[in-house]
Amino acid sequence: MPLTRRSMLKTTGAAAAAISLGLHRCVHAAAAAEIHETKVISHLSHRYHGWPTLARRRDGELLLVCSGGREAHVCPFGRVELMRSKDGGKAWSWPRVVMDGPIDDRDAGIVETAKGTLLVTTFTSLAYESILKQAEQQGNWDKKRLAQWQAAHNRVGAEKRKAALGVWMIRSTDGGVTWSGRHDCLVDSPHGPIQLSDGRLLYAGKDLWREPHRVGVCESTDDGQTWRWLAEVPTREGDDHNNYHELHAVETADGRIVAQIRNDNAKNNRETLQTESSDGGKTWATPRSIGVWGLPSHLLRMKDDRLLMSYGHRRAPLGNQARVSDDHGRTWSEPIILSGDGISGDLGYPSTVQLDDGSLVTVWYERMKDSPDAQLRQARWELL
Repeated sequence: MPLTRRSMLKTTGAAAAAISLGLHRCVHAAAAAEIHETKVISHLSHRYHGWPTLARRRDGELLLVCSGGREAHVCPFGRVELMRSKDGGKAWSWPRVVMDGPIDDRDAGIVETAKGTLLVTTFTSLAYESILKQAEQQGNWDKKRLAQWQAAHNRVGAEKRKAALGVWMIRSTDGGVTWSGRHDCLVDSPHGPIQLSDGRLLYAGKDLWREPHRVGVCESTDDGQTWRWLAEVPTREGDDHNNYHELHAVETADGRIVAQIRNDNAKNNRETLQTESSDGGKTWATPRSIGVWGLPSHLLRMKDDRLLMSYGHRRAPLGNQARVSDDHGRTWSEPIILSGDGISGDLGYPSTVQLDDGSLVTVWYERMKDSPDAQLRQARWELL
């Protein structure tokens, strides 16, 4: 099936590919979908943008956060930027920097709590240090570029750079006009925490920089001001916990919590694993394969209580896909192809919101063929 940005029905081609891979756990036929529009929404096309999260406020405003201001996938310039749309994603505001620490600020998540508070999450990294060290040793970089990297790196000394490593959250109680200082939220995942119906906030993620790098969930009962560890997600037999990453969760209409996990273990490598909790997150089932190759996943409970998972697909067709569950996450449909015209694996991390009219907006990052800098790309679409 030819793949274009505006293909009307995204159904059977991906289903055939799934059958050839033996993904028998996806028992539903693919849902039919109409892609209304696909477009780049980045304003700063000369900067690399990565790992966005999209959220819809109760008043209908869309908020988008990402790691912006970057030179590349790994660099010292990452900062958390926020954009707004008041018309369902037709137009987006100029990005505002809401967090810019002394080292690389990466994945950005956002949620609006039941009290109207905005929570933004990120994690920090020093992975760029080895690249800078090699450039200094080999002397093969442009002098201006090397000076910029060194200037960013030397904003603080080595001890403070190490202290800046962490998993961080900031809060706003005035709709994003002002923001708190950052505080430790115990774990990280690309798309941040979720609000539960009992008033708690639940964050499924990984403690990146502290041994033993726990993978599980923490909770907040004070609107995101403080967090406490709640439960660890168990591993399958033979799995290394260190190879579980980038979780996201959703509360289902039947009172369970479903969480999905990026799996880098040899078994089902680069497939999405899934675990469930039926006691509010206190205990979790052993993760299982759901037959979905791609990662990481973002989960959305739609207005009709069906679940939607959207995820990056870093092999042909390169792009982003979505699947639907009409049984609260127990089984998933065959894939819907949201985009399949990627030029490299430097793409993905989609997240999706649903508008009042039932249509969907999905945003991801992608390195485009006409630019070395990854851009934010958006699809407006609906299930038929």
